[in-house]
Amino acid sequence: MAGSGPVVFIVSLHVKAGCEDEFQRLLVPVLDAMRHEATFINTVLHQDPADPARFMLYETWADLDDVAEVQMKRAYRSAYEARLPDLLREPRQVQVWRPLRGDFTAFAGRTNPAQPTGVVSAGGTAGMP
Repeated sequence: MAGSGPVVFIVSLHVKAGCEDEFQRLLVPVLDAMRHEATFINTVLHQDPADPARFMLYETWADLDDVAEVQMKRAYRSAYEARLPDLLREPRQVQVWRPLRGDFTAFAGRTNPAQPTGVVSAGGTAGMP
């Protein structure tokens, strides 16, 4: 898969009950730092509504080799990676995917998706954040 374009990682993490806040406190600085990496495309952190101790990360990167050889060794990951084994209820699961298509909307975050960009709603806020 190296050199074949973007790569997606789906990372499933099931933390021990009561460790959700600590997990997020350790993870958020990693996510904040990742966005400044040259090969980073996006990430989305999800939480299972039925089990708040289950999390899923959806990460897209431009290069698989860079993630394996460079990104996973970044210093900003060290506190998270060192503490993670004690927080996890079971080993994290990582799946690697090759994206074929992505569909996104410019309407995300609007209270009225039918409203054009830049139009001020009755509430007095612009249509886009």
